[in-house]
Amino acid sequence: MKVFDLKSDLPRADVAVLRLKNYVKMMKPTEKIIKVIHGYGSHGVGGKIRDAVRDTLEEMRSARQIKGYIPGEATTTLMGYDEEITRYKALLAGDSDFRKGNDGITYIIL
Repeated sequence: MKVFDLKSDLPRADVAVLRLKNYVKMMKPTEKIIKVIHGYGSHGVGGKIRDAVRDTLEEMRSARQIKGYIPGEATTTLMGYDEEITRYKALLAGDSDFRKGNDGITYIIL
């Protein structure tokens, strides 16, 4: 699993989205999952980067550029991603954040 850290240098949301799109385009066909670290906002109520990333991933899924995505918190909370989690559990199970409900990450399924 590739890990892409979007939050470390605290970019603006539009810059983070551009970086994410470029990163996904650069992935080799053998890659199955990317874990994106975007943070969840300084007060735990959501952040601009997280929201922009997830909006972008929804657009990319609709355009069939990715197979899907799973918010980190969906691994412990019912959010409608159960089918994806079950389908890709073998690829996710080795990740240290899997099943921890981490709002600051999102898994991208390629």
